[in-house]
Amino acid sequence: MGHKVHPKAFRLAVLRNWESRWFVRGKQLAICLRQDVEIRSFLSRALKEALLDEIEIERTRQNMTITIYAAKPGFIIGRAGAGIDDLKKKIKERFFRGKSTTFQINIKEVQRPALSAQIVAQQMVFDIEKRLPFRRTMKQAIERVLKAGAVGVKVSMAGRLNGAEIARIEKLAQGKIPMHNLRSDIQFARVAAHTTYGAIGIKVWINRGEIFRKQDEKESSEKTSF
Repeated sequence: MGHKVHPKAFRLAVLRNWESRWFVRGKQLAICLRQDVEIRSFLSRALKEALLDEIEIERTRQNMTITIYAAKPGFIIGRAGAGIDDLKKKIKERFFRGKSTTFQINIKEVQRPALSAQIVAQQMVFDIEKRLPFRRTMKQAIERVLKAGAVGVKVSMAGRLNGAEIARIEKLAQGKIPMHNLRSDIQFARVAAHTTYGAIGIKVWINRGEIFRKQDEKESSEKTSF
């Protein structure tokens, strides 16, 4: 029997770091964990057009730092930083009303969005929700990823594709996608496109090559901060 393991969780502490970095005791663990999930869900909906890659959350006793990686940071920042100020107000009213917690929001740009599985999957969602043919969407996504320099890519779609009566799964892949190699920098994303004939599940795997040193990992990420 094969065991399905999340590519990111499989490489935690080897090639990946935790998206939430804090430490609490007792009942506060469940409270902070739920809050992190709700904050990420809120930001993913509010900043959908910015094409988010990752949302990192760091906590201390009274401070919180939220780092957002996006392909279109200008959409979040707005004119003269007005977008960030508005976003801070919304987060404070929704999650920290009546609390003394201070938090900071950092926006970072993803230099090569075509090598981010999350961004590629979101672009596919936009195409599917516009009723573009699913095969063309899958092929175009694979072409963009390979042109950006990926070693391999695999795309999967599941549901009532093109409005068919019976749901099915379609997969396309090119290059190498090793699932058992800890050195391979595998990007993985799973999202859903909501259409008039139901939800379409989309999964994307991107192999960005092998990493042997921590320095190589820093160079491969290529994320510029603002």
